[in-house]
Amino acid sequence: MLFHVRMDVRLPRDLEPEARAQIVAREKAYSQELQRAGKWPQLWRIVGEYANFSIFDVESTDELHELLSGLPLFEYMSITVTPLATHPSKI
Repeated sequence: MLFHVRMDVRLPRDLEPEARAQIVAREKAYSQELQRAGKWPQLWRIVGEYANFSIFDVESTDELHELLSGLPLFEYMSITVTPLATHPSKI
C-alpha cells in the first residue's frame, strides 16, 4: 500500500542545542533505516519549511502508524496521510 505523507516539524524554541542535535541524529538514522528497507522509498524536502513530502510503501495502515509513531521527532510533528491508488492513465 502506498501513502503520501506530509510531515511538518515544530521543535520547541527552548530545546537545548545538544538535545536537538541528538534527536535530529536519531531521526536521520531511523529514516535511513526505513529507506534502506524499502518502506520509505521517496523523501522530499519542502523548500523554505522544516517539512517533507514522503511516499511510504507498507503492508497496512497499522504498519504505517507504527513506523510514523516510531519517528524520534513524532511528538513534534504534524502529519497528514493520504492513501494512494493506481491511476488508470499510468503507463
